[in-house]
Order: sequence, then C-alpha cells, then structure tokens
Amino acid sequence: MKEVSKSAPAFIFAWRYFKAKKSTNAINIIAWVSVTAIAVGAAALIIILSAFNGFEDLVKSLYSSFYTDLKVSPASGKIMTVSEAQLNKLEQIPGVARFTLVAEEKAIVQNGEKQQFVILKGVDEQYEEVTGVADKMYNGTFNSGTAEDPRLVLGAGIENGLGVYSDRNLLPLTVYMVKRTKSNVYNPLDPPTPGYVNTSGSFLIQQDFDNKYVLTHIGFMRKLWGLNDDECSGIEILLNEKARLEDVRKQIKTVFGEGYKVQTKFEQNQALFSIMNVEKWVIYGILTLIMIIAAFNIVGALMMLVLEKQKDIFVLKALGADQNFIRRIFLLEGILLALIGTAIGIIVAVLLCWIQIQFKVIPLQGGSFVIDYYPVKMLPADFLLVVLTILAIALLAAWVPAKKAATLPIMLKS
Repeated sequence: MKEVSKSAPAFIFAWRYFKAKKSTNAINIIAWVSVTAIAVGAAALIIILSAFNGFEDLVKSLYSSFYTDLKVSPASGKIMTVSEAQLNKLEQIPGVARFTLVAEEKAIVQNGEKQQFVILKGVDEQYEEVTGVADKMYNGTFNSGTAEDPRLVLGAGIENGLGVYSDRNLLPLTVYMVKRTKSNVYNPLDPPTPGYVNTSGSFLIQQDFDNKYVLTHIGFMRKLWGLNDDECSGIEILLNEKARLEDVRKQIKTVFGEGYKVQTKFEQNQALFSIMNVEKWVIYGILTLIMIIAAFNIVGALMMLVLEKQKDIFVLKALGADQNFIRRIFLLEGILLALIGTAIGIIVAVLLCWIQIQFKVIPLQGGSFVIDYYPVKMLPADFLLVVLTILAIALLAAWVPAKKAATLPIMLKS
C-alpha cells in the first residue's frame, strides 16, 4: 500500500483520468458540461461582486462629499451647547484637520406659489473646507453668505421643484421655520418664522441630498430657529490623512463627555451601507445555490467515471491501495474539474471587467445618475471567496462518487 502511494500519487491518477479518452463519449460530454457550468458560475460571481464593489465605492464617494469623517451630535434631542474651551480642545487633538459647526432643521422654502419641504442646514465659514459640497456645484457658486446677508445653496432637486435659477434669481425665496422656544415646546397655533433669502447656487451630489437639503449661514439659521450663539446641532470634523480614526474618536469623546455621540461617516448612514452589504450577500447566496445545482453535473460525471474505471480500482486494491487512496483519487478528480472551470471563469471575468473599466461598454439606462456606465472594482478577496466556495461545492459533490469508488469490492476475474 505504501509503495503504491509513494510511486503513484492520487493526483497522477486523477489527471490521467481527466485527460484520457473515455470509452463512453457521454462521460467526456458531462465532464466538460461540468467545467463549463463552473466557469459560468465563477465568472458570474466575480462580475456581480465586482459590480457591487463599484457601486459601493461610488456611493461612498458621493456620501463622503456631504458627510465628514466624524460628527459630534447630542445623544438625545437636536441641540447641543458648545463652549469655547471645548472647541479649543477639539482643535488641539492630533489628527483633527478642520471642523465646522452646523445647525439643521426642517423648514419650508417658497417661491411664489411653489413650496418645498426641506432640511435647512446652517453652516459656518469652515464648511467649504471640511466637506466636498463646493466641488459638486451644479449652478452658480458655493456661498452661504453671512448672518446679516445670508444666501441659500439649494440641492438641484429643490432648485428644480421651486422653478428657480439659483445662480441668477431676481426675487428672494421665503423660508419658514417653527421657532424654538425656551421650554422646547412648539405651539402649533404659532405661525412659522419667515425669512427672505436670495440664492447663490445649487449642488448636484445624489438624490438623497439634492431633493432634501438647502444650505445657508449658521448665523441666519440661529436667528430663524431661535438658537443662542453657543448652540448648534452638530460639529462635523475632517481628519488628517494619517490620523487614526478610532484614536481621534476616543479623544473627542473625552472632550465632550457621555451626553454626546461621535459617529463615523458610515455610522451616520448605517442603514444605507447595511442594506448594500445585505444585497451583496443575498446575490452571492443565490449564485452559490445555482452553483450547487450545477455541481450535480460533477456528481454525474464522476459516477460514470467510477463505473468505467472499476477494473483500475480492483487492480489498485489488489496492489495494496486502501479506501482512502481510492477516495482521494476521485475527490481530486472533482477538484480538478472545479479548478479548471474556475480558472476559465476567472480569466473570462477579469477580461470582461477590464473591458468595462477601460471602455465602459455597458451603459446605465435612464441617464439620471451621476455616471452613465456600470462601475466595476475587482478585489482579491472576492477572487479568494469564489475559489474557496467552488472548492467546497466540488468536494461535497465529489464525496458520494469517491465513497462509492472506495467501497467497491474486489472482483478480479481469472
């Protein structure tokens, strides 16, 4: 038995069985159908996972234009009081590049007979340096004005809904907001506080922002909402490139204490990114189930191969090969089919993804998105995941035929 194992490794038998011409042509056909099914499945998995990676990167880049690395906000309620001492400590934390005070609340913006419900966000002079909104201007320029002479920067969807040209409007828009009282109790009978503001431009980032947000100066926002000069609804923070996010986060928490939460840009949009991850893994699960069904071809091919190679199995057993050695031959045969199919699928997937990245041949329909082609991003982790998934499926599929071959009784004829 040891002599057989040393001189004739199981892989050599598996490779020879794969290359050899079978007496029954159907075995060859089923084997190559198995390889083709694995190749198609592997290519589909890699292409779809790469497309999800591309969309995920795109969405993250869009949201990164609006949300900063970290944001400090009250753990409960909408308003926080910030002292000069806290701001000075925040500024001295290593890793903090810049920060901006913001105040946001629901409001109504009116242009003649047209009205839009919006989130009015007051920002200070640092906002343009902390976020990427100024780089996403659609019309006009980014200018929130001053407390005495404020301006509105509209989302492109808001601009369209109000029917204004934000870069050259002649008449100011009317902004209505319910004013905050000292008791924080709103009286529904009190009329909203109006404000009259001209626009300076509009931004185009993503529909979640374009159809919802209007930016203005925080001083005007405080007057409209009834806030004190030391009150805001959050502090948005930009970090240095070399900053360690978690280390900076811990230091910020020590500055503001337990009554505040410090969120990353992904925690500020946790629902969105959770849904994206769930969608990716659901698609992966569905394609894996399809791969499992396709693996039945491997079972069929190996079962027929076992029947054809009965004499070889009898001879090997007579020479001392044990059941583990025979089982290993057919397990390796199944893995060989899977690896060849996976290799072909990976080559096809890489080629197609490269063509899409370079030439953008597959367009996005509708023309309403920020790009007009499917984004693709290949990750080594996805390739490893696909290979391991297919190998696991191949092992499961090959187990029954391999066990059948290992337990065949010796029936040599004289």
